[in-house]
Amino acid sequence: MSEDKLLQVEVARGVATLTLDSPANRNALSRAMRAQLRQALTDAFADDEVRVVVLDHTGRVFCSGMDLAEAAGGGVQEQGVREFPEILQTLWSSPKPVLAAVRGPARAGGVGLAAACDVVVAGASASFGFSEVRLGLVPAVISAVVLPRMLPHVAHRLMLSGEVFDAAAAAAGGLVDVVVPDEQVSEAVAAQVTALAAGSPTALAETKRLLRARQAGLDFDPLLELSARFFAGEEGQEGIAAFREKRPARWVPAD
Repeated sequence: MSEDKLLQVEVARGVATLTLDSPANRNALSRAMRAQLRQALTDAFADDEVRVVVLDHTGRVFCSGMDLAEAAGGGVQEQGVREFPEILQTLWSSPKPVLAAVRGPARAGGVGLAAACDVVVAGASASFGFSEVRLGLVPAVISAVVLPRMLPHVAHRLMLSGEVFDAAAAAAGGLVDVVVPDEQVSEAVAAQVTALAAGSPTALAETKRLLRARQAGLDFDPLLELSARFFAGEEGQEGIAAFREKRPARWVPAD
């Protein structure tokens, strides 16, 4: 696998497994990762042999969100960030069931990636966090897929606090569907895949369309504008710099 290949794709027995494979930057949603993931999803949904799609990862981290190294400098809109809402929309409205296997930390956009899937299986040691506010950013784009999943008061508190929460809390709040011991994630994913694949393709597609129609529609344009404005803004750039320099942002009260 070349070093530019950030996503592994395997299709076997009706299952397309897309594995985020950029552990060096915590499977961040870089331009290259976004482009490769979007193409892989398009290919999987167009393949008549694929019945179920699984989103997995290598390394300790499921996905750390947007690549903040690319966001430094404020040129977010020029970096193809619109690809991320397109990925979320593709996952959300796909005619085929999509399952996320979260074996480690998911942060910010990584939480959105999981939330856009139909079923989320998490290991007990997985953790989640809406870290945006602590970086001077807003969880705008991911709110479109997170809020239909989560209990409103739970999402409210966690998006405002930015605190990290575990898999059990994520399940209680509606973000995660199945929590199992870490060593049983693969087994649990396989069981869910078997259950999903037992449905007929047309019935599954129509059922998913029916379910999504009863939820809020995804209007990413105002959310994308809000997100981009904060990425490029003074506080956003300070928060990103503080994160990269491993120091408190200047708005954090001193001890």
